[in-house]
Amino acid sequence: MKIVLAYSGGLDTSIILRWLKDNYRANIIAFCADIGQEEELAGLEEKALKTGASKCVIEDLREEFARDFIFPMFQAGAIYENQYFLGTSIARPLIAKRMVEIALAEKADAISHGATGKGNDQVRFELTAAALAPELKVIAPWREERFRKQFPGRREMIAFAKKNKIPVEASAAKPYSTDRNLLHISFESGVLEDPWFDASSKKMRGMYKLSVAPEDAPNESEHVDLTFENGNCVKVNEKKLSPLGVMQTLNELGGKHGIGRVDIVENRFVGMKGRGVYETPGGAILHFAHRQMETLTMDREVMHLRDSLIPKYSELVYNGFWFSPERDALQALVTETQRNVTGLVRLKLYKGNIIVAGRKSPKSLYDPKIATMEGEKSAYDQGDATGFIRLNALRLRLRAGTDGKI
Repeated sequence: MKIVLAYSGGLDTSIILRWLKDNYRANIIAFCADIGQEEELAGLEEKALKTGASKCVIEDLREEFARDFIFPMFQAGAIYENQYFLGTSIARPLIAKRMVEIALAEKADAISHGATGKGNDQVRFELTAAALAPELKVIAPWREERFRKQFPGRREMIAFAKKNKIPVEASAAKPYSTDRNLLHISFESGVLEDPWFDASSKKMRGMYKLSVAPEDAPNESEHVDLTFENGNCVKVNEKKLSPLGVMQTLNELGGKHGIGRVDIVENRFVGMKGRGVYETPGGAILHFAHRQMETLTMDREVMHLRDSLIPKYSELVYNGFWFSPERDALQALVTETQRNVTGLVRLKLYKGNIIVAGRKSPKSLYDPKIATMEGEKSAYDQGDATGFIRLNALRLRLRAGTDGKI
């Protein structure tokens, strides 16, 4: 049997690699998508082979991730439950897509992942597989009773890794798990399972990797200019960049100023609530700047229509329906709304805050001659508002009469 495993080198997938090899008597192809884990990729191939993999495939998908996943999602203004920038959610369909392609090329019998039976990632991996290669079998060890019996908790997994000389970053003293990519890094489980626990306390400063604490950020603000074309950021401080370059540059700037930290108790797709802590420095800047550009260039009704769909779009990403006909349909609408989202946004970054410092656009719908409170009768006659208000008040007056109020 041949199995392609989504492999990160972390505690869970390291244990699962060895467990699959032993329990399924299979050849394991470890697949790792480089989507911006940085130093986490160091020595990964050697580690996978020593752990029992017959082959390890590591592919640089960072540009594809930024161009085809992050940017379209940010054009849609997606943000889950008004806080979460969907960093883990948007990465899963890309990883699963490439894993499926490798499985078909290698003539593998199945794919496997390290997502738990309580989380969202299992759904994201498997919905993508169902959409792209329904004939492939999916093995989810965390949903097998024999696996859970052997590993009832992270302590047992850490002990197994130590016994089998599998190097992992997790320890009994630092039991929380992490997931890093170009858009963010997430922290969950362990001490973070208590929603009262203060993840921003001084004793937790060492947990964060992409940003300094806002208290430790520079005492001087820093300006950054973002140039947009058709809803996509194409330049940062007048330097033309690819989507990958944009994300890398904004991550560095945002991290320097303590931007993009989020601590949320979110509603998981499987039905329970979960607590997650996230660092999304570049994503927070891009999301904010994009919205500022839209306020200047998008028609009111088009903006309100798109905004009404943000919760739906965000849920589709969060729940794993990236490769679904409804997401494709929404994306087509989003693309249409972005045709005139072109111009320059200037921001000021200061101790965890993003402050707009200016915006301008050749497609601007803002006309100071109309908006000004000075003067009379230009393109807008204030006297016209009398009839406008009277007509809009008609139904209210009629309702007041039927309620006996007049």
